[in-house]
Amino acid sequence: MKAVVIETYGGVSELKEKVVEKPALLDNQVLVEVKAASVNPIDWKLREGYLQERYDFEFPIILGWDVAGIVTEVGKHVQEFQVGDRVFARPELTRYGTYAEYTVVDELLLARIPDNISFEEAASVPLAGLTAYQALFDVLEIMEGQKVLIHAGAGGVGTYAIQLAKLKGAYVATTASKKNHSYLTSLGADQCIDYKSESFEQILNEYDAVFDTVGGETLSNSMKVLHKGGKIVSIVEPPSEQEAQRYGIREEYHWLIPRGDQLQELASLLEQGRLKPAQLEKFPFTENGVRNAQELSESGHTKGKIVIKMG
Repeated sequence: MKAVVIETYGGVSELKEKVVEKPALLDNQVLVEVKAASVNPIDWKLREGYLQERYDFEFPIILGWDVAGIVTEVGKHVQEFQVGDRVFARPELTRYGTYAEYTVVDELLLARIPDNISFEEAASVPLAGLTAYQALFDVLEIMEGQKVLIHAGAGGVGTYAIQLAKLKGAYVATTASKKNHSYLTSLGADQCIDYKSESFEQILNEYDAVFDTVGGETLSNSMKVLHKGGKIVSIVEPPSEQEAQRYGIREEYHWLIPRGDQLQELASLLEQGRLKPAQLEKFPFTENGVRNAQELSESGHTKGKIVIKMG
């Protein structure tokens, strides 16, 4: 099968189109013909070698950990899915990613794509949608009427986080460049702050929760907007426990846990029209297409999600 792989860590020039063997199918897995995959920061961070201590994979490595496609083969212990099903998933992190014509996925991580959602739209959901879902509901445990600050609202995770928080009945403030404010308002954001010209920590106060997707100074300043007993979660770096104690707040770092059942909940919301897919920036499944997609992701100035379209 055709895949875009890396054979050593480094820049985008290390992404190369190759013909490789299909991954072996285990009894609890399905083989998915990939119709679309999305690009996430973890892709280029692993390509650069930043994550090799955590994921010391053998080369060659196929990057990509979002998939939407069609089931073409099922393992003998698979019960809920069959050949021909339209599915999407955030597969386990292995060296057999989704920048390929085929990938394998554990049955427990799969969900069915609603009929009203395209493969490209579906590919934008798993990693970003599950990250938003778990940060808001499993970690922050937000409730109706609470005030939540979501950073980088125009990014993939932010796009889904704003909508999910609003569905829960929260008041949502978000940071984004001015040009994206109307887009975020259309998703339900109650207050948009231009991070280029405004200091959110001087505008907001007495918030219940903060969802940090930026890290660094933004993470540190976010603690100032919370009331005592408030909570902050970051998906970029562990918040300072010492700082959190000084402000009398709770802090947590969250790393996504792939879950097919939660993804199926998101699928239901998409089917009902209560959750909108992120805006898409599409690239072709070619060596240059994948390189360009990762360069855009690495720039940190994406709106919505970056998707690689097969075929």
